[in-house]
Amino acid sequence: MGRNKELPLLEKILITDIGAEGNALARIDNLVVFVPMLIPGDIVDIKIIRKRKNYMEGRAIRFHKYSADRVTPVCRHFGVCGGCKWQHLPYELQLRYKQKQVADNLSRIAKITLPDISPIKGSQEVLRYRNKLEFSFSDTRWLTTEEINSDRDFEKEDALGFHIPGIFDKVLDITECHLQPEPSNAIRDSVRRYAHKNNLRFFNPRQQTGFLRNLVIRNSADGKFMVIVVFFHDEPERRDRLLDHLASEFSCISSLWYVINSKRNDSLSDQVPVLFKGEDHITEEMNGLKFRIGPKSFFQTNTLQARNLYGIVLGMTGLTGREIVYDLYTGTGTIANFIASKAGKVVGIEYIDESVKDAALNSALNNISNTEFIAGDIRKIMSDDFIAKQGSPDIIITDPPRAGMHKDVVNKIIEAEPLKIVYISCNPATQARDIALLSSGYRVIRVQPLDMFPQTHHVENIVLLERKKHDQL
Repeated sequence: MGRNKELPLLEKILITDIGAEGNALARIDNLVVFVPMLIPGDIVDIKIIRKRKNYMEGRAIRFHKYSADRVTPVCRHFGVCGGCKWQHLPYELQLRYKQKQVADNLSRIAKITLPDISPIKGSQEVLRYRNKLEFSFSDTRWLTTEEINSDRDFEKEDALGFHIPGIFDKVLDITECHLQPEPSNAIRDSVRRYAHKNNLRFFNPRQQTGFLRNLVIRNSADGKFMVIVVFFHDEPERRDRLLDHLASEFSCISSLWYVINSKRNDSLSDQVPVLFKGEDHITEEMNGLKFRIGPKSFFQTNTLQARNLYGIVLGMTGLTGREIVYDLYTGTGTIANFIASKAGKVVGIEYIDESVKDAALNSALNNISNTEFIAGDIRKIMSDDFIAKQGSPDIIITDPPRAGMHKDVVNKIIEAEPLKIVYISCNPATQARDIALLSSGYRVIRVQPLDMFPQTHHVENIVLLERKKHDQL
C-alpha cells in the first residue's frame, strides 16, 4: 500500500482576506488557503490539513505577527466553543466583511445585473443580543489543549454547555456566555450545581444513558424567562425537585417546562413539552403588536434587529392596503401580522403545523382579521386551485431556512407572477442560487444586508425583486 503524502508546512504566511464560512484566507502559488480563527494582517505558520485541486485548508500553529486590527475577545471560551468566531475582529470590520460576503455571493453565484448594495445595517447590541440559547449535558466534557498538556489528572468530568463544532458527542463546559442577558448564566450554573449536589447523571449520547439531556433558555425584552429542561427518561421525583428548585431560585422564570426525549437525536420538533409551572408562553412586543412565544415557537433570536428587519420588508413591499400577499415559510406569522394592517390580505404558508397554530393565535391576540395561515408543503399547496381560491398574489415574501428554496417552490413563485418578491435569507449563497433561477422573470431592485448575529460570520440579507416587463424578458 502507498503511504499518504505528507502535507506541507507553510511558513510566515500573510493573511489577506476573509472568505467562505468566515474563514481567513491567504494565496499561495495560485492556490487559496483557508484557515479558521485568523484575521487579515496576521502572519503565521500554517499546517496544511487538507489539499484539493484549487484550494487548501490549514490551521495556524505559530504566530509571527498579530494583525494591528485584532481586539481582545471578551469570552474565556473564545476559540474553543465555536460560537463567536469573530470576537477578535472589531465590529466595524465584521460589518465590512459581511457586506463583502453578500456582494461576492450575489455576483459569483447569481451572475446577474445588480443595483448598488445598500450599506449593511449593524446591530444595536453586539453582546447579549440573543433571546434563546440551547445547552447540552454530557457526562464526558471536552478537554482543551491547555488542559491536556497540563500536569493535572482529569478523571471523567461532566459538562453543561455547547457542542464542539463537528463532534456530536463532545460538549464544552461553559462557565460564561455573553450572548444572552442575565440571569441566563446564573440559571445554567444553578442547574449544574444542583445536579452535582444531588447526583443527577448527565447524558451520554453514544451510550444513550443518563438523566439530564438539554437546557433551553428563552427570554423576552421585558425580562421574562422561559426555561425548558429536557430529560432523557422520566424520574418524576427527581425531575420535580429540580424544577421546583429553579422556580424558587428565579422569580423571572414565568414559564417553566420539561420534555422527556428518549430518542437518539436532540430535536424537539416531534416532542411534546409539558408545562410544569407558570404561563404557557412568554410575550414579545413589536411596533404595538404582541407575539406569543411557546416552547417550540420560532422567533428571530435578535429581537431588536428583528424590528429593523420587518420594517425593511414592509418598506420594500410598498403596500397600499389593497394587495394580496403570500408569506412563505411564515413560521409563527411575525412578518404576516407585522404587515397585515397595510395589506388587503395576507396568506401565510408554513410546513410546521404548531407554528401555524401560533401564527393564528398571534393574529387573534392583535385583533387582526385579514390573515390566513395554512400548514403543509409549499410545493404542494401553491396549486392553481389554491391561487384561484386565495387570489393571485401581488407580492410574495419568502424567508426560507438556510438551505434556501426547493427548485419546485421557485417555479411555483414564477408561475404565480407576483409583481414583487421580497426574499429574506440567512444564507446569501443559497439566496443567490435561487435568485439566479428567479432572474428568468424578475430583476433585482434593492439589496439590503442586515447583521442579526454579531461576533459571527452569519449575515441576513433582504432582496427586492420586481417582475420584468415583457420587453425585458
